[in-house]
Amino acid sequence: METTPLSGPKALGAFLRTQRENTSPDMLGLPVTARRRTRGLRREEVAQLSGISTTWYTWIEQGREISISAQTLSNIAAALKMKPTERSYLFRLALQNDPLEEAVPVVEEAVLAAVNQVSEPCYLLDLTWNMLAWNAQAQALFSGWLDNDAVPNMMRFMFLHPLAKQLVMDWETRASRIVAELRADAMHYPHDETLNRFVRQMSQESAPFQAFWQRQQVIAREGGERLFRHAQQGLVSYRQVSWQLASNRTLKMIMLLSEEAAQR
Repeated sequence: METTPLSGPKALGAFLRTQRENTSPDMLGLPVTARRRTRGLRREEVAQLSGISTTWYTWIEQGREISISAQTLSNIAAALKMKPTERSYLFRLALQNDPLEEAVPVVEEAVLAAVNQVSEPCYLLDLTWNMLAWNAQAQALFSGWLDNDAVPNMMRFMFLHPLAKQLVMDWETRASRIVAELRADAMHYPHDETLNRFVRQMSQESAPFQAFWQRQQVIAREGGERLFRHAQQGLVSYRQVSWQLASNRTLKMIMLLSEEAAQR
């Protein structure tokens, strides 16, 4: 495991030791006796609750260079009653993916309704770029697609709909970028069946998508200028603002702000 001040065996061990010492036995329903001299839990107690040997757990706390599975980390996090932020930090220290994070959360109705509170084009994308919700302004911008497609998907629009290359200026740059963004999102859900099936299907149906995917590029979703050549509105320029929900990072809310709106 690579070692830095913020990750690696030593940092992982120090964090676990602090978590253990700050977890009182009564939090886990363990008996508290006058003879207990250890602050918090004993190492053997954490080991037993995690399903591993005391020696193995001790080596982890000591920061030894040993291989630790994601499931073992998950068991330790559960044993120490870690909060979501603490659990996430634990897996980042160990440079591991949390198996619980691979479950895609349910979308709340309030989130879907939020797009209609925006006066500029706004839409909501899920992990595989399905358009979950959009407002009237977005439908007007993507007229000829959003108003006709029963199950709109932005990735499929960009690569498989004839309107995309007419509407989106600098199509190749934009198309290449969104595939890199998809790959960046995918690293958090490597075993998600829907996501893997989507990538396979797009690769089979679109040669450009397959070529961009094979470049192995990874880019975080960012804002910036977006230009469209609209059939009725002519050349339209927007400033894109992207929001990722803290409660559900599989969702991205995209706002396209006119220059006037962006400067307010």
